[in-house]
Amino acid sequence: MEIAKTKAEGEELLDWKDVNKMRYSWNVACEVMRINPITPGGFREAIDDFTFNGFSIPKGWKLFWSANSTHKNEKYFPEPEKFDPSRFEGNGPAPYTFVPFGGGPRICPGNEYARLVIMVFLHNFVKRFKWQVLNPNENIVVDPFPVPANHLPIRLYPHHKAD
Repeated sequence: MEIAKTKAEGEELLDWKDVNKMRYSWNVACEVMRINPITPGGFREAIDDFTFNGFSIPKGWKLFWSANSTHKNEKYFPEPEKFDPSRFEGNGPAPYTFVPFGGGPRICPGNEYARLVIMVFLHNFVKRFKWQVLNPNENIVVDPFPVPANHLPIRLYPHHKAD
């Protein structure tokens, strides 16, 4: 809401400087993507024979990497089921342990655009609405990805100017 206070009411849009000031909001978005990755992973082909955790992987084999295998690994993220945006402060997680957009030469070319869209959405959503989760104890089902059983219904309330 700090950025909203610096803008003329209903007139001035966010600019790149504003988005870059939203560090904590980005930490929150990263923690959401860590807990519930955008993609479950992807396939790669072994370019050489190698051994991993005692398993021999021959050249040419198709491998599936899983975002959850690192995003929820206690070695890299203590208490992995706990929502903690502070994990992304400072230098953040070790390289290649948080990969919502992939990494290295195959990183998603739209990752900065996605960050911009996420930040603008969050800013406008928080600025304009209050919300209430209608069933805070809703179960999560896997079909094939983890989702709220009843699609997490919420009630939105517009912010009033006095708020």
